[in-house]
Amino acid sequence: MTIPKPVALVTGASSGIGEAIANKLVAAGYRVYGTSRRGARAERQAFAMLALDVTDDASVEAAVAELLRLEGRIDLLINNAGFGLAPAAAEESSIEQAKALLDTNFLGVVRMTRAVVPHMRRLGVGRIINIGSILGVVPVPYVALYVASKHAVDGYSQALDHELRTHGIRVVVIEPGYTKTAFESNSFQADAKLDLYEDIRVKVTKVVNQAMASAEGPDVVADVVLKAARADRPKLRYTAGKAAAQLQFMRRFAPAGLLDSGIRKAMQLA
Repeated sequence: MTIPKPVALVTGASSGIGEAIANKLVAAGYRVYGTSRRGARAERQAFAMLALDVTDDASVEAAVAELLRLEGRIDLLINNAGFGLAPAAAEESSIEQAKALLDTNFLGVVRMTRAVVPHMRRLGVGRIINIGSILGVVPVPYVALYVASKHAVDGYSQALDHELRTHGIRVVVIEPGYTKTAFESNSFQADAKLDLYEDIRVKVTKVVNQAMASAEGPDVVADVVLKAARADRPKLRYTAGKAAAQLQFMRRFAPAGLLDSGIRKAMQLA
């Protein structure tokens, strides 16, 4: 008797971390379906792509229904789709921009989870892995809305794991640090910029660009995702990469004042 391959669904898989995760899962023996708003790409790839917009309820329901029609089950959901804002003060983004970021980064996770959990619950098994950020537990300035969205993902993931364990489903959050992808170059600019923040925007952007230049690649995150997917007793959260591990260590063991001053020094703030 042939044991069927587990089926994985990875949102935001057209590039960067999502694509690396999808490829890693294929190599590990999963049947993988990636998603993007554009759906299938012209070039050949190791996994199928579905069209899915995580901000659209109907799109989410249609993609999940299509995958269930094709495979009959979903064993692993990776919520990766998201975007960032270029460094700017919190007050430089409009409410509309804040809503758009949270709609993708947090409510996109909620929509996908609500669509997939009933099917996992019916089977009595499943795993949901949400791609958060170390900034979801160690906030830094001038990316406040992104930090808020990842804080929401972190809290939601931990609460949800408690709810779903009794149904055989585990929920995990992965916390990468800076990762060398096109994420930063694709980040949106604040839409309500103020002149008084111009100098600090330039300075913080330079700091971020320097950090990105030496950042680890997306395979580092993909390796941690695979570890979490395979674990018999997964942890609630995993850091991914050296920088994230260092920040998590400081958060746990360093005095709060030392962590605070370390963040300000790293961001070159007065």
